[in-house]
Amino acid sequence: MFTGLVEELGTVVAVAGDRVRIGATRVVEDAAIGDSIAVNGCCLTVVALGDGWWEADLSAETRARTTLGGLEPGSPVNLERPVRLADRLGGHLVQGHVDGVGEVVDPAPDLRIRLPRALARYVVEKGSITVDGVSLTVVEPLADGFTVAVIPHTAEVTTLGRLRPGATVNIEVDVVAKYVERLVAPHRQEARS
Repeated sequence: MFTGLVEELGTVVAVAGDRVRIGATRVVEDAAIGDSIAVNGCCLTVVALGDGWWEADLSAETRARTTLGGLEPGSPVNLERPVRLADRLGGHLVQGHVDGVGEVVDPAPDLRIRLPRALARYVVEKGSITVDGVSLTVVEPLADGFTVAVIPHTAEVTTLGRLRPGATVNIEVDVVAKYVERLVAPHRQEARS
């Protein structure tokens, strides 16, 4: 579980087959093989690490559902370690399980994202959403996406300030909305019968 509060802006050092090496300092301070680290909002498992770097394998599922398959050496990435039970929860509950890929329509500070129609039903005004691993609050839900306000600090310390129209981003909708939908679905079916 993550909070969507990016701890560090890392850099892709190398991509070899399904393995990606990421340069980082803060998130590897206490990392161990088998730990999870979110990369642009996608939970990855540490499979190797050294001084100032760590590696993860990208599965076919990860490549199909996220933007991580397009990473290249030099790409900046948002990094976050999992939350500890003793930590403050400053963002919102983020699983690191990407629901889909969105497209930047307008850049920060008034970031507008186009997203798959299947995800639009989970977006509500003042609700939580994760864009490339960054916990944000929806300003306006739209028929084809949503807008969020990106403050200067967030634009500077994450990749959000570098995004331009046409860029693709990982989207994770609020898990609570997905659970509520799943729980009420049988009752909606009964009401229609």
